[in-house]
Amino acid sequence: MKYILVTGGVISGIGKGIIASSIGTILKSCGLRVTAIKIDPYINIDAGTFSPYEHGEVFVLNDGGEVDLDLGNYERFLDISLYKDNNITTGKIYQHVINKERHGDYLGKTVQVVPHITDAVQEWVMNQAKVPVDDDKKEPQICVIEASSLLCSLFQLGGTIGDIEGMPFVEAFRQFQFKAKRENFCNIHVSLVPQPNATGEQKTKPTQNSVRALRGLGLSPDLIVCRSAKPIEMAVKEKISMFCHVEPEQVIFIHDVSSTYRVPILLEEQGIIKYFKQRLNLPIDDQPSDLLMKWKKMADRYDRLLKVCSIALVGKYTKLSDCYASVFKALEHSALAINHKLDLMYIDSIDLEHSTEVENPVKYHQAWQKLCKADGILVPGGFGIRGTEGKLQAISWARTKQKPFLGVCLGMQLAVVEFARNCLNWKDANSTEFDPDTKKPVVIDMPEHNPGDMGGTMRLGKRRTVFKTPNSVLRKLYGDEMFVEERHRHRYEVNPELICSFEEKGLKFVGHDMEGNRMEIIELENHPYFVGVQFHPEFSSRPMKPSPPYLGLLLAATGTLSAYLQRGCKLSP
Repeated sequence: MKYILVTGGVISGIGKGIIASSIGTILKSCGLRVTAIKIDPYINIDAGTFSPYEHGEVFVLNDGGEVDLDLGNYERFLDISLYKDNNITTGKIYQHVINKERHGDYLGKTVQVVPHITDAVQEWVMNQAKVPVDDDKKEPQICVIEASSLLCSLFQLGGTIGDIEGMPFVEAFRQFQFKAKRENFCNIHVSLVPQPNATGEQKTKPTQNSVRALRGLGLSPDLIVCRSAKPIEMAVKEKISMFCHVEPEQVIFIHDVSSTYRVPILLEEQGIIKYFKQRLNLPIDDQPSDLLMKWKKMADRYDRLLKVCSIALVGKYTKLSDCYASVFKALEHSALAINHKLDLMYIDSIDLEHSTEVENPVKYHQAWQKLCKADGILVPGGFGIRGTEGKLQAISWARTKQKPFLGVCLGMQLAVVEFARNCLNWKDANSTEFDPDTKKPVVIDMPEHNPGDMGGTMRLGKRRTVFKTPNSVLRKLYGDEMFVEERHRHRYEVNPELICSFEEKGLKFVGHDMEGNRMEIIELENHPYFVGVQFHPEFSSRPMKPSPPYLGLLLAATGTLSAYLQRGCKLSP
């Protein structure tokens, strides 16, 4: 097993996840089996109870793991299926060690950070690195490990709480490099080269300080990946090489590019395959296979796109794009598949509500202007009552104005509520999440998934959805399969006792769970595309295999859905 540790310095959020994913993609293109592990130093057991504004979206895995969004990057880039244990947190490690102590596994010894916590980290990494993540179920050969912002806070005067959280992991990998041996362990350090507007000069001092601090902790970078807004000059590369004690070819530049599909290409152009082959003694050729050429063609095609398709995303976490990272990627994959550039317009659902019209008429009218000019409307998942009336307004607009619409999880549930209120005339119809005493509970909670504790108790992970009818649009988009398996994350469901009333009026429940009790897919008759899904299809979308519900939305938004279905669900050249 070969281990590649990706650390970050200077600031967080400079693209370690994309760079780690890109490195994995390059090695996979050389015929190697690659897995990935993400380390987060927070004490939470997992990401499930976070607000999206804390760390971005919560990504859900096949096994129900609620994890950091970077695992979504790994899955999309590498086309693999990871597990909850591929996301290590401080909380998981301490819980594991404390449980062993309670069980008596340490035979009365004093349990300490060193060696017990650090040993637990190393054992976890070694065990999880062996777990197959490809369809062929073979053991991986390369494990890419991303350590989340463990070092960023060390370079600020006085430090912050972050360095305290991350230190056990840093020490664990200082020890691990010797356990794994040099020919099996490589450290890549991602740093920032800022360019102040006042001088226009690219500054290397932050990177120098970052590498110096890393060495002081016992880790020496084999590659330094420098992030910058613009391409870095050769003189800057030579300066970093000289002051950071590495060869010039060990300094890699990644500037801001038009799309993340370009990042593996940039890395490959700078000789990273040849370096890994020599440094880790890998049995590979110097040139990548057809897989990386497909990435290059995809990146070139993305840059040449001229047609634009606009989608309005109506949600409550619109101030930070990472809150809907997988939704954005699923839309982008689908837009690219039909040769369109995506114009995603984020609309805060509260801005569509009457209260905003009273308090801030300009913001209200701007939000409605965005919604009206969009080619399609998407209402994603979410929790809580805030902003739900605005989402209902957007759904009503999509239904009555024949605008293509996709509702995901809560978006599907609210589509049912909107239809009940405006088509069945059940004016007090609601979800028990928002009104426990509603007289028309069209969406109800699932008692077995609402035990009191919040963490890890929802209906999670990959589950089967069975199609009830062959006439379903979504069934055709899925290739006329009898069932699909998608990932779920919800605590509430459509009330199965009321579905007959909806179907009589044209809102069809075309998919349900294996027992036939839980409603999974809705479709509205006599509408270009009005679809709701209880699952989260965005988590399964891949750059070269777009998610069918999102693809359907983009096809309908561009007026090409009917032609696509007539061609037998084949994309035009």
